[in-house]
Amino acid sequence: MHSSPFHHAQHPAFTRTSRRDFLWQSGLGLGGIALASLCARDAHAQTPAAPRPPQFGRAKRVVQFFMAGAASHLDLFDFKPALIQHDGKSSDFGEPVEAFQNGLGPWLKPVWEFKPQGQCGKPLSEPVAALGSVVDQMAFIHNMVSKSGVHSAATLLQATGFQLPGFPGAGCWVSYGMGSLNDNLPTFVVMPDHRGYGSNGVKNWDSAFLPAEHSGTVLYPGTENPVANLFPHKAGSFLTQQADTDARSLLASLNRTHAQPREGDPRLEGRIRSYELAARMQLAAPEALGLQKEPAHVLKRYGLDGGQREWPKEINDAEESFFFAQKCLAARRLLERGVRFIQIWSGNDNGFPRRNWDSHEDVRRDHGPLATGMARGCAAFIEDLRERGLLEDTVILWTTEFGRMPSSQGGKGRDHNPFVFTNWLCGGGIRGGITHGESDQWGYKPLDRKNPTLVYDVHATILHLLGIDHTQLTIRHNGIDRRLTDVHGHVISPLLA
Repeated sequence: MHSSPFHHAQHPAFTRTSRRDFLWQSGLGLGGIALASLCARDAHAQTPAAPRPPQFGRAKRVVQFFMAGAASHLDLFDFKPALIQHDGKSSDFGEPVEAFQNGLGPWLKPVWEFKPQGQCGKPLSEPVAALGSVVDQMAFIHNMVSKSGVHSAATLLQATGFQLPGFPGAGCWVSYGMGSLNDNLPTFVVMPDHRGYGSNGVKNWDSAFLPAEHSGTVLYPGTENPVANLFPHKAGSFLTQQADTDARSLLASLNRTHAQPREGDPRLEGRIRSYELAARMQLAAPEALGLQKEPAHVLKRYGLDGGQREWPKEINDAEESFFFAQKCLAARRLLERGVRFIQIWSGNDNGFPRRNWDSHEDVRRDHGPLATGMARGCAAFIEDLRERGLLEDTVILWTTEFGRMPSSQGGKGRDHNPFVFTNWLCGGGIRGGITHGESDQWGYKPLDRKNPTLVYDVHATILHLLGIDHTQLTIRHNGIDRRLTDVHGHVISPLLA
């Protein structure tokens, strides 16, 4: 703990007692800031991050699984018998096709066999068969269409609703629209792939022109420091308490100078709020991410009963299952403690050898371990939420930036397919055991090309489940009332329970 606030009681700057001025002026450490924040909070005041009651809908939270690199709908969820019948024959799309890497070789049948799962009889391929235990709670959308076949633009579109950078992530909008369910943890949490970020990195979850407090907070469960810079680095052990206090006093002075002509500056307010949250997280985050505190039967369900592992250098089933499940269990613990929106990523953007779903060379090699790990983790997560009564008010979205072509590339791989791909949703008011929208016989484009499903529709539906009219969740920016769904989007009514 740093020195007492009374150490500075005679400082001439302490002439006002508002929460904002106190935080600007004090030289307190993070623990003191947290105490000041809690003590100074007016019992009747509603901060911008306070929870707002929904207009309708029953969901309170969202979990988004993002498969970075473009997962193949054809080899996981969207079974196409025609590809089996025509495997190896010259592909003919009936129209000119501009492929990303000219991956227009012969038709390529699904890499794995599909078998019907659950009471609904949904065909799932071998690597994702673990989802069979929860498939009756899932709703599949097989006619998703992207506006881009480029990873960066298509990833941004799914993550933010826009193809260009500079727009808030979906989790930022939910945080902005609904506020926080807790005082001690972020409203929006992001768990990247353990090997690194996907395309665009932090641009996928940055708050952009929304207040800074709504940005996603990156966590790495199971690591020595799951929250970067939350605690002092070991290399700073030579710093004394007095030096730290003096540094904070200097920063406070600079803040005062900056703030005097800028009353109500949201950037400074966001910085203050981040300091407050960081202070409270010093106690809350280690407890929330203490996965080994879970009972043995829970660890076994997630496949985490074998103890901690080193980060994998190669993709294999066991390692992918372990590290993806680790994120899923951390997500359940965070949901229980009031985190509003959680984004879990599978796959990074570090090139070769492949550590993502971008299977140009070999679908079996890349998708096999990634899909197996994802399916086992997601199944355990959904079952866990269902048993705890959390699934009914938590919306789960599985997505990727686009699909992959029904034709082969280099014999074993598939090229990008922005023309159709798959999403699935679960929980929070979603009808389970159904499929909405179909792709054509090849899985090349939507069967009904006039009525595809776009990301705006998925976002509109999720907001609806949260009790928010997507056309009303706006903020004025550069003369435009911006929103997550831009000027598009319709609630997908058939998906609603």
